[in-house]
Amino acid sequence: MRPPGRTGIPTAPPALLLLPLLVPLLGAPRGVGAGASAPAELRVRVRLPEGQVTEESLQADSEADSISLELHKPDGTLISFTADFKKDVKIFRALILGELEKGQSQFQALCFVTRLQHNEIIPSEAMAKLRQKNPRAVRQAEEVRPPEQLHMDMAVNFSQGGLLSPHLRNVCAEAVDAIYTRQEDVRFWLEQGVDSSVFEALPTASEPMELPRCGQVADRGKPCACRYGLSLAWYPCMLKYCHSRDRPAPYKCGIRSCQKSYSFHFYVPQRQLCLWDEDP
Repeated sequence: MRPPGRTGIPTAPPALLLLPLLVPLLGAPRGVGAGASAPAELRVRVRLPEGQVTEESLQADSEADSISLELHKPDGTLISFTADFKKDVKIFRALILGELEKGQSQFQALCFVTRLQHNEIIPSEAMAKLRQKNPRAVRQAEEVRPPEQLHMDMAVNFSQGGLLSPHLRNVCAEAVDAIYTRQEDVRFWLEQGVDSSVFEALPTASEPMELPRCGQVADRGKPCACRYGLSLAWYPCMLKYCHSRDRPAPYKCGIRSCQKSYSFHFYVPQRQLCLWDEDP
């Protein structure tokens, strides 16, 4: 394998926020009528942290026990997130438009793979039953979760990636040499029986000297430590439960939405592969 890199706060009481957002669907959600195994798709308009509005696509596959989210940023970048509950894996992918005048290709792909905690997002069967009352409404997250800094010190071997998650081969197909993960997550997956051939150490893992930040490197051919940030502007992070006199126990009656930002730090063999990281 070649070195990787080559190629909140609620604004109103929850009970008031619940009704105009998403509620469990009484009939079949869009996409389910074609068969029991067809993923259910939901499209919502969301407000990004920068203030712009974009459309977000959410898909849930109950049979595969997975969820995917996709949105376009105003600069043309395509962000996607996949949660694989069966394998305890989450995959972030960024397709970044290249700057042709700087010698870049048409686009650059990055994939970041980390362990999925099951309380991060609602279950796939719950996601598949969601609908919205007002498709034209612009959704804004009720809760802003603390940002996360992740140091990606391992690489995922694309040819063996299916052993980690069957979704990886499809999601990260454009990022064959730029699939990153962390040693702490690798240890967990190895304990779950994932073969060690899936993972490879990055050069920085064995080098005592810390690489300079890419924003501080003038030579575009030199290796450096890159940083890439992305945000999930709106996603269903928790189920809400209601109480009724007619029911002896609480029942699922909606969702709580969250926003969360991530900052990934990782090795690139050339400064040319991290031109967006211009901060000193």
